Amino acid sequence: MNKEVIEEQIQYIRKVKEMMKNEKKYYNILTMGCQLNENDSEKLAGMLEEMGYKPAKNGTVSDIYILNTCCVRENAEEKLFGKVGELKKIKQKNNSIIAVCGCMMQEKHMQDKLKESYPYIDIIFGTHTLHKFPEDLYKVISEKNKIKDILDIDGEIYEGLPIKRNSNKSASVTIMYGCNNFCSYCIVPYVRGRERSRNPEDIIAEIEQLSKEGYKEVTLLGQNVNSYMRTEKKENRSDNITSFADLLRAVNKIQGIEVIKFISPHPKDFTEDVIQAIKECKKVSRLIHLPLQSGSTEVLRKMNRKYTKEQYLELVSKIKTEIPEAVFSTDIIVGFPEETEKDFQDTLDVVKKVNFEQIFMFIYSRRKGTPADKMESQIPEEIKHKRFDRLKELFEKQVELNNKKYIGTIQKILVEGTSKNNDKMLTGRTTTNKIVNFEGSKSLVGQVIEVKIASEHKWYLKGEKNF
Repeated sequence: MNKEVIEEQIQYIRKVKEMMKNEKKYYNILTMGCQLNENDSEKLAGMLEEMGYKPAKNGTVSDIYILNTCCVRENAEEKLFGKVGELKKIKQKNNSIIAVCGCMMQEKHMQDKLKESYPYIDIIFGTHTLHKFPEDLYKVISEKNKIKDILDIDGEIYEGLPIKRNSNKSASVTIMYGCNNFCSYCIVPYVRGRERSRNPEDIIAEIEQLSKEGYKEVTLLGQNVNSYMRTEKKENRSDNITSFADLLRAVNKIQGIEVIKFISPHPKDFTEDVIQAIKECKKVSRLIHLPLQSGSTEVLRKMNRKYTKEQYLELVSKIKTEIPEAVFSTDIIVGFPEETEKDFQDTLDVVKKVNFEQIFMFIYSRRKGTPADKMESQIPEEIKHKRFDRLKELFEKQVELNNKKYIGTIQKILVEGTSKNNDKMLTGRTTTNKIVNFEGSKSLVGQVIEVKIASEHKWYLKGEKNF
C-alpha cells in the first residue's frame, strides 16, 4: 500500500513537470521550528525540484511559497500571520501559490483562523499528509481549487519521497515520528501523533546512500529517539535491530560515516543498553543532549516528565562513569506555571552540578490544548524574564570555564566551510559540537580532520591544523 501511494504521488510530480516544462518556476520554503520540520522541508524541496521548480535566490519572486509551521512557541503564530500578510501583495501581483503546512496546521483553531482571515491561501496540509503535496499542488494548478488536506489520526510512514538536503556534508535522518509522553506543556503528541518507528532496513539504506554520496555526519531524529522500536513488533526480524541501541551499533558500522549524533532522547528512557552502545561506538558524538526542562522534582511532576531531580543527576553520573569524555547539552523551560523561587533554585543547582556544554533556554509560553495552559498561578512575564536572565548569566560563566579545558587538546572536526565572520578562515565542529575556526585550504571542506585547539573565544575555539 505504501509503495502504491508513493507511486501515485510520483505520477502527480510528472504531471506538474509536464505542465510547466517550458517555464522557469521558483519556490521558497520558510521553515519554523525543530530539525524534524527542517527534514520535512527538505522532502518538500525534493518534490518541488523533481517537478522542475528551482530554489529562489537573491530576492527572486517565487511562484510558490511554502510556510512550514511550528506550534511549540507562542511567537510562531505571530511570525506565521506576519509572513502570510506579507505574501498577499506578492500573490496579487505575481499570482503566486501560497501553501501552509506543518504542526500548527493540525490545530483546528489555526485552520479556522487561516480560512477566515487569510482566504487567499491555496493549500493547507498537516504533518500526516506531507507525502500528498504533489497531488494537492497539481489540483491547485489544474483546477484552481483551494485545498485543505488534514488528517486528525496518526499518519502512516511513507518511504521513497524525493529529498533535497540543505547540506552536502551532514544530513538529518528521521528514525521515528510522534510521541507518547504527553508532557503537560507540549502540543507535539496532539499534532504529530503517537510514536511510529521507521523500519531499520529503510534507515540503514538511507544512511548507506548518504555515505556513497560523500556525507560524513548523520543526525538521527525523533521526538524521543531512545524509545525507537519500543511499540513495534520485534519478532523474527532478520536485521536484529530491535532497539535504539541496536540501531546506533548498526549505523556505527557504515563505512564513510564518521560522526553520528541524535536528538532528542528522554531521560526516563535512557537505558543501560543505550549508554553501552554510545560507549562502544566511537563514531557517536560525546555531546549527549539530555533535556532537563526543570531541576525541580515538583515542577517535573507537574510537567509529567516522569523522573525526579535526583534521578536525572544519577543518570548523568552513570553516563559520566561509563563515558568519561561525555559532555551534555539540555533544554530548560523557565517560568512554568506555579514555579516558585525554590523550584528555580533547584534548576540552577542542576546546571551547576552537571556543567552543561550547551543549554537551549525557553521562557514558558502557553499552548492552547495542553494541560499546562489550564493551570492556575501562571507566572508573571517580568518574573519569567528575570529568571531567564539569571540562568543565562550562570551558563555564560560556565561556557568560559568549559572552553579552557579544550586548549591544547587535539579535536576531530568536520570541516563545514568558511567562517561566517571571516572568509579567510575555515570552520567546523568538534564531536561535542564546539565551533572551531582555523586557517586552511578550502579543499578540506567536507573532510573530517584533526586540529589542535590554541585558544578560546567564548562562543568558538581557535584551532591549528599543522601541529
